[in-house]
Amino acid sequence: MTDTAPSPLDAGQRLLAIGLVLGVTLVAFEVTAVVTALPTITDELGGDSLYGLAMAVYTLANMVALVAAGELADRRGPTIVYVLSIATFIGGLVVAAVAPTMVWVVAGRVLQGAGTGGLQPLAYTLVSRAFAPERQPKMFAILSAGWVLPSLFAPLVSGWVVDTFGWRWVFLGIIPFAVAVAALAVRPMRRFGPVEAEREPSRLPHAVAAALGVGALATGLQMAQPLAAVVVTVAGAAVAWWALRVLLPSGVMVARTGLAAIVAARILATATFMGVDTFIPLAADRIHGARPLVQGFVIIGAAISWTGGQWVRARRPVEQPGPAVRTGFLVLALGVLLVTPVLWSGWPLWATFVAWCVGGFGMGLLFNPTSVATMEYAAAGNEGKVSSQIALGDALGFSLMGGIGGATVAVADRGSIDITTALGLNFAMAFALAMLGVVASRRIRRAGEM
Repeated sequence: MTDTAPSPLDAGQRLLAIGLVLGVTLVAFEVTAVVTALPTITDELGGDSLYGLAMAVYTLANMVALVAAGELADRRGPTIVYVLSIATFIGGLVVAAVAPTMVWVVAGRVLQGAGTGGLQPLAYTLVSRAFAPERQPKMFAILSAGWVLPSLFAPLVSGWVVDTFGWRWVFLGIIPFAVAVAALAVRPMRRFGPVEAEREPSRLPHAVAAALGVGALATGLQMAQPLAAVVVTVAGAAVAWWALRVLLPSGVMVARTGLAAIVAARILATATFMGVDTFIPLAADRIHGARPLVQGFVIIGAAISWTGGQWVRARRPVEQPGPAVRTGFLVLALGVLLVTPVLWSGWPLWATFVAWCVGGFGMGLLFNPTSVATMEYAAAGNEGKVSSQIALGDALGFSLMGGIGGATVAVADRGSIDITTALGLNFAMAFALAMLGVVASRRIRRAGEM
């Protein structure tokens, strides 16, 4: 690390930073608002069995878009990727807003996920290309700050919109914001064109196969017929395994020392977070009978404390990311334990709010070191590929836990177990994944230290 003060940002860098933050804010507002509205949507459309799928397909579409966007950004520059991503996202909002059944809501979520999936690797790529290395930890923290205002206000706004106008206006109301963000953000990206570098064969077919495989795995887990469930689940797992071995760094499945361990840690972290954060609003609805406004409010503290954890790491950069990531996993695991009493109907929801702030802080502590360490492995011209790998790890963690956690909710919907047991299983799996993350963090190394 250097003690030399970085040079001031120029006008283009400042405008780019604003555009990137607004893009994160757009995604954060949509994610938080929809999570708040989803229990009401499934109530009205009779779609409890598709609750988990509505969350999982979003990240499955992310998986394909992440790879496609990373490759296209390296080959054609970021601007065209950004425009296509925003257009797809808006299309998904329209489809969900006019959905006559829960199946159409799921279809809209696919398009929304494809649109937002194109934005994440762009942010990582542009931070790597536009800002000096000593500024990058703070830039990642600034990007995470894009979650703060949506986390504070999106659940409140979404809950109010659902109660006053209906859930369809949650989707429609985001469209003008998306158009305005695109109009502002595109301009500073234009100076970053494609980078001349040796190109590998496209990995997009493998991304499609991975998404289909993970989707089949999640679908199979929710099937009521045992034989069909086993066949579809096993087939999906096999296809996903084959494709992900190409898409992710070699050795991710065993957390091999280096980049593979970093990506493995991110998969475990996002799966842990998904296993709790997505299902707290459902617990607030089904167990506590809370209104939509309250359901979303319970989880907003985690997004804010996540940003706080990233700022702590940005202000105090670490030479060795492994111990910092390990600390983050331990704090995240503590948050999972502290939030578990939400499964008891007499437990106050304000206590759950406080408890999950601990989990969010743990995510922030581990997220920044893994982001910075990942981009140190990116050679010039391959920033899109490497950024898509870490983003793909995030999407995979969310998708797998969304599918598996959604399966437990689907089983509860069929009456085989009660909802409290289903959610308790999700929380237990989340804690176990956090403990695996502690182990994986021991193998994290920066580039050049292998």
